[in-house]
Amino acid sequence: MQRDPKSVAALADSGDVRVRRRDGAALLLTREDRIVAAGEGAVAAARALRNALAHLPHEVAVEVLTDEFPWLRLLPEADLPQFVSDFVTAARISADLGEWSVLAQTIREWRATAAVYTDPGLVRELSEPLSEDHGPVPGPTEA
Repeated sequence: MQRDPKSVAALADSGDVRVRRRDGAALLLTREDRIVAAGEGAVAAARALRNALAHLPHEVAVEVLTDEFPWLRLLPEADLPQFVSDFVTAARISADLGEWSVLAQTIREWRATAAVYTDPGLVRELSEPLSEDHGPVPGPTEA
């Protein structure tokens, strides 16, 4: 890239260019117009999905999402409406901000919750009331 930037730019005109570095993570060189178009398409798709899920009957929305996230079958039936609500909210926030980590975090958290339900002993332990007083909670500290 440093020796012949014009040929690298020409490669980027025909597709993404991965630049491998010895001292760090690989870089991806792409044209801005492709990224803008991909972002606009993702936002439109997320908004359409959000709207579709928001207008579907709850049972249908759960069925649709279970096709994509089979681990939903591990969650208690009573938790499924909250997952749908959280998913729709996170999709809306992600679409509006163009920040997909919000939706990814929501999915990671619910997947972790589903994983807990594979261990009945852990579910029991986490569901029991706390009987010990661990003292006052310290106030927040600045980092």
